[in-house]
Amino acid sequence: MSTITDKARDFWDRISPRERSLVILALVATPLVLALWLGSAIHDGLAAMEHHNDRSRKALVAVEGMRAKGEVKAPVDNVVATMGAEPLSLDTYITHAATKAKFDLKSTITPHGAQTKNGFVTSSSSLQIEKLDIEEVKDFLNALESDSKVVAVTHLELRRDFRDKDKLNLNLEVSTYSKEPPKSGSDAGSAGSGAGSGSSKGN
Repeated sequence: MSTITDKARDFWDRISPRERSLVILALVATPLVLALWLGSAIHDGLAAMEHHNDRSRKALVAVEGMRAKGEVKAPVDNVVATMGAEPLSLDTYITHAATKAKFDLKSTITPHGAQTKNGFVTSSSSLQIEKLDIEEVKDFLNALESDSKVVAVTHLELRRDFRDKDKLNLNLEVSTYSKEPPKSGSDAGSAGSGAGSGSSKGN
């Protein structure tokens, strides 16, 4: 310790008064610069945190809205009137929605078995998408819900990406509705033949 002190004293004795002033100025200025830098870093961190929290709040609002709209919709008269017996191609529809949201859809779209109830057929597909920002999520869900009246988001899970907190991961199911197709001609013909045979026997 004394060696360091001796060296510092020797250095102080060797330098000129002007250099001593510069050393004193540096000793005073360094803590101030560090304090200013630290304050700026803390301010930037708080601003980034607030920005991130704001994005998260917007995401939650968007999710709640889409969940409310994503419930299976009771088809209204005008929708039923224009609904066909052939279901939409969900692969094409979902890919088009991703294009409108301006991102490349690289996820696998998994179709599920169609379900028939009360004269309507529900066809569903599910997929997982990773690393979308809030604007892409909003535009994608909006396109899914608004481009066709016979398509709805029927299941939605939204999670923050583990590695990139500004990105979101989606797990969703998309469903489309169509009318139950009429019975095939062969079935109708069989029924008609049966009726005809019975009539002949009666004669």
